[in-house]
Amino acid sequence: MDELTGLLARLTSGDEAQAQDACLRLAEIGQEAAGPLKELAANPNPDQRWWALRALAEMPAVDAAPEMLRGLADSDPAVRQCAALGLQRHPSERAIPALISAMDDSDSLAARLAANALAAAGPLAVPALLDVMQNGSSIARLEAARALALIGDTRAIPALFQALDGDSMLLEYWANEGLERMGVGMVFFKP
Repeated sequence: MDELTGLLARLTSGDEAQAQDACLRLAEIGQEAAGPLKELAANPNPDQRWWALRALAEMPAVDAAPEMLRGLADSDPAVRQCAALGLQRHPSERAIPALISAMDDSDSLAARLAANALAAAGPLAVPALLDVMQNGSSIARLEAARALALIGDTRAIPALFQALDGDSMLLEYWANEGLERMGVGMVFFKP
């Protein structure tokens, strides 16, 4: 058995310690391991899909965006979470629409990780996040405000000021946090 085959067997063994070690070793191998991992990312077993995405996320030189995007739409919440985390580690402009949709995920951790990935995409994600602030669900708006606060792009100032007047304390918190980070802070007006 060659090293790659052995590492893939350990990755899918069901033993978490072995799988984690194999994941890191596969990342060191890099491009040669990418093909088998991309195939594994489509496996019917969600645990194997998760580990494949986890290993691909460790490979900076490998374009795994298609697999991560497919993972964002997976039926298993853990796989969706892993895909969003992978896209956070490897921001991709083409992932922005799928990540915007994922902020409405029924799994709150997947939604949070999608917003983190959008924050990692930085200014490229701002227009889509501003649209969510205007038209998104309350959950997506909260995650969008958090992502905008983390990005700190001044284009978000009007939307964050508008969010201060909302009925959600968390939304107000993240709007205020974003404004503070941009140096705008609270501005008091005399009535």
